[in-house]
Amino acid sequence: MSPETTTLLLVRHGQTPTTGQLLPGRTPGLHLSDAGREQAARVAKRLSELRLTALYSSPLERTRETAQATADATGLSVIEDPGLLELEVGDWTGEKLADLARSPEWQTVQHEPASFTFPGGESFQEMLERMVDALTRIRTAHPGGTVVCFSHADPIRAVLAHEMGTPLDKFQRLSVGPCSVSAIAYPSDHDPLVLTVNSTQDSLATLTAQ
Repeated sequence: MSPETTTLLLVRHGQTPTTGQLLPGRTPGLHLSDAGREQAARVAKRLSELRLTALYSSPLERTRETAQATADATGLSVIEDPGLLELEVGDWTGEKLADLARSPEWQTVQHEPASFTFPGGESFQEMLERMVDALTRIRTAHPGGTVVCFSHADPIRAVLAHEMGTPLDKFQRLSVGPCSVSAIAYPSDHDPLVLTVNSTQDSLATLTAQ
């Protein structure tokens, strides 16, 4: 009997009016911009090339709207999972990135994130553990399937680094752009395989665990 492989596709939400300008965190009511909706439509087309088993999404509007484009293209329903939520940045919510970049704490965020907890929020380590728990639960529910999880940049980058065996302090070296697809295969007989990171153009139909 050949080993069973479950594949998770991790998709960052599309662009919003604050992308690259503010640290939105879990701000409610933040929707996709026109560009973000176009990105969501493009990634939906790419994902619809695959035989998908299920769609999961962070409950925030920007991820739900991104996921809905794929739901419309595939006929699958979107299942909300709070484990896929954005990092809770607490008192930093809504701050300008340019202002934060001038603070001493920002250097810790960039270079030693494993030791940082956002004031009034969660730590990067807590975010990673939450994501790992969520993805373990999701893939256990769909053995042998191909599941899409719509989430956010830092949670996706952190879990990719984790599955690569990379220390959390180095996860900022990974780039995860709006509506990019990263894929991890979980064979039943050995360690996870990261199939692609930050994919925005190529066909997904040829993704295989080799």
